[in-house]
Amino acid sequence: MTESIEFGSKRIDFQLEFSSRKSLGITVTPDLDVIVKAPVDTPIEKVKEKLRRKAPWIIRQQSFFLAFQPKMTDRKYVGGETHLYFGRQYRLKIIFDPVESVKLKGKFIVVTTFDKARVEELVTSWYLQNAKKKLRAIALELIENFKKHKVEPSSIVLREMPTRWGSCTAKGKIILNPELIKAPKGCIEYVIIHELCHLIHHDHTQKFLDLQTREMPNWEKWKLKLEKLLA
Repeated sequence: MTESIEFGSKRIDFQLEFSSRKSLGITVTPDLDVIVKAPVDTPIEKVKEKLRRKAPWIIRQQSFFLAFQPKMTDRKYVGGETHLYFGRQYRLKIIFDPVESVKLKGKFIVVTTFDKARVEELVTSWYLQNAKKKLRAIALELIENFKKHKVEPSSIVLREMPTRWGSCTAKGKIILNPELIKAPKGCIEYVIIHELCHLIHHDHTQKFLDLQTREMPNWEKWKLKLEKLLA
């Protein structure tokens, strides 16, 4: 059941679910959804009253997750355009030749192709190939270190996600956004450590933050850099 409340000039939509639980719970998901679980027969006005009291916290949580979402600038894939790779800027250089390839040369991403309409596809494929190899290598090293907590992910998967850099499923699968290959290594490590911490603490509680800080004391620096870098 979808409901909503007004809080000042802001409208908060929420998904209401009734169950046999004894208390009312509110969750804000990384996709900015608000889910409310309430005991059966709880009056809707009582639910909304609780939502209004918790509205400042809900808005803060949504702002936190919103800052973590990728903000990709549209690209035209023409010569001279700048593209990021591991946090560094490279200019696109296009060479027309029957043999297609994409290579890093100095400060350039050099694309060789017979058709300018193929440039975007070739560059996208090049990024994905590098993401599969390099993100996995960084993740495996961090996972090995994290084994001291007696946990490890069931698998590492790359998947395009328009609103998230990474996620950790209930079954322990860590999913990474391949666009991370454009960020500095520290940003990549932050996202992976963030998801590894979710293997122990599923919500963003103080215990979660304490664990994340122990594993990466300067995580806030890399989180901020990630937010600004691809904005």
